[in-house]
Amino acid sequence: MKTAKKSKSEMQREYDFSNGTRGKYAARFAKGTNVIVLEPDVAEYFPDSESVNEALRVLVRVAAHRVGK
Repeated sequence: MKTAKKSKSEMQREYDFSNGTRGKYAARFAKGTNVIVLEPDVAEYFPDSESVNEALRVLVRVAAHRVGK
């Protein structure tokens, strides 16, 4: 028996968004999100976002110190 292929763009019948509110959490999500994509050669040196942030803080302190001289 052949089964009909489902299009990936079709909404499934069991999904019911008729009572949903569009963009309900959009502002909160956008406010707390800032995605930066690192190139693979750079990312291999940073295991997580904390290490990236600490490295950038050190760089900012060094730059501020050099400019202040």
